[in-house]
Amino acid sequence: MGNGESSYRRYLDGEKEAFGDIVKLYRAGLTFFIEGFVHDPYAAEDIAIDVFMQLIIHKRRYNFKTPLKTYLYMIARSRSIDWLRHKKRLREEELSEIEGGGFEDDILADEQKRAVHRAIACLSEEMRTAVHLVYFEGMSYDEAAHVMKKNRKQVDNLLYRAKKELRGILGSEALL
Repeated sequence: MGNGESSYRRYLDGEKEAFGDIVKLYRAGLTFFIEGFVHDPYAAEDIAIDVFMQLIIHKRRYNFKTPLKTYLYMIARSRSIDWLRHKKRLREEELSEIEGGGFEDDILADEQKRAVHRAIACLSEEMRTAVHLVYFEGMSYDEAAHVMKKNRKQVDNLLYRAKKELRGILGSEALL
């Protein structure tokens, strides 16, 4: 059982401070993942808070059969898609024209990382999500497949195609 699961068990057993451990462990990566969908750092923060609130409100919904990280990312993906649908109904402009700003620049400090990030942004949403979950979040192919509601082979294929596209964009020196 990972650190997140043990902290959640402690929280369920009445240790309120254990929930802070969960937030500290997953907040930054979860927010970054959400921003990849919504392209709005403020909305990403709000959605991340909502994801953590789901653990508080629906205490018994998480069954410890999957890692807590996978469970949180599944909720985050679903909430992000809901947010995009809601936003599209409110405003009929292209979502692809909206770009995030300073949040990635803070995380991607040097030029090589920024070039990789720009190249990843050129990928399809599914490829971007697979790359982020496996390479940035360290999830296994099975965990990423669970979050993306795909099978392991589909995630493998997405990553293969993503690496091929990234090599083309970045040149033959791409490290992926």
